Amino acid sequence: MKKFSGTREAFAAAMTDMVREGKKNYFVSPDSVGAMRSIPFAKEFPDRYVEVGIAEQASVNVAAGLASCGLIPFVGTYAGFLTMRACEQMRTFVAYPNLNVKFVGINAGLVGGEREGVTHQFYEDLGVLSSIPGFTIFTPADAIQTYLAVKMAYEIEGPVYIRAGSGREIDVYDENSVFNKNGVTLLRNYGSDIVVFASGFILDRVLKAADLLKDENVNISVADVNILHGKNPSKIIELITKAKVVFTVEDHNINGGLGSYISQLACEHSPKNVYRIGLTTFGKSGPAKELADSFGYSPEQLVNKIKNKI
Repeated sequence: MKKFSGTREAFAAAMTDMVREGKKNYFVSPDSVGAMRSIPFAKEFPDRYVEVGIAEQASVNVAAGLASCGLIPFVGTYAGFLTMRACEQMRTFVAYPNLNVKFVGINAGLVGGEREGVTHQFYEDLGVLSSIPGFTIFTPADAIQTYLAVKMAYEIEGPVYIRAGSGREIDVYDENSVFNKNGVTLLRNYGSDIVVFASGFILDRVLKAADLLKDENVNISVADVNILHGKNPSKIIELITKAKVVFTVEDHNINGGLGSYISQLACEHSPKNVYRIGLTTFGKSGPAKELADSFGYSPEQLVNKIKNKI
């Protein structure tokens, strides 16, 4: 598999490859064909591209109609414009009838929307969809994982949401990786005293923090959670059970996303301290790296937060 310059390019590549493979995928665009890096797709496959204009709610309804005819539409645009502006349509006209519509939300998180600031930073999307029955939620960590997530979403029956970024994602996985159906991949294994669950485009920083802690003889592991509220979380529960202390790190509001998911699993299966690292305020505008650092996501800050708790 080739490398991609970002998660949006990975989406477009997966969509193109699936059409060439004979799949029934369509792209429904609420004036997002440029943002989704899909102009070449639209030119090559005009019969697979449906443009509805700046009308996210309408795009979901159009996709629901296509799905009801046996086609598999993907709706892609800014994460919040889907999960908040079109939340009712995603719930009532897709999730309730369990239609085969796939959603890709870009510019998710603080890092994803750093150029536009608060109005285009979406760190509530996972919390919104976690409360709606029927959704499969993918949180790929980089462009390669996003490509694989799009192709896996096609094969899943029912609605799927894929959380994507803005092109500033750091590659964590190599070209030979898979999108783990177990919902979790152990990427660092320096001991089981502490397990850190991370998801999304903050993962590279968490891995660097774990390497720094290993140098201080801290027994720590890092696991990438790529599916939230999966149907079989047994591998995640296994990691929780082995650990003495659990941390979560996510570029999302501290409530409703990964931290809430892991806390729920710990409470139900292996009660212990779960410390959540995430956003508690709205963001700001600024360059991606500096913005993430200023909100406490630098590897050194993560090291200090973990050490302070243990």
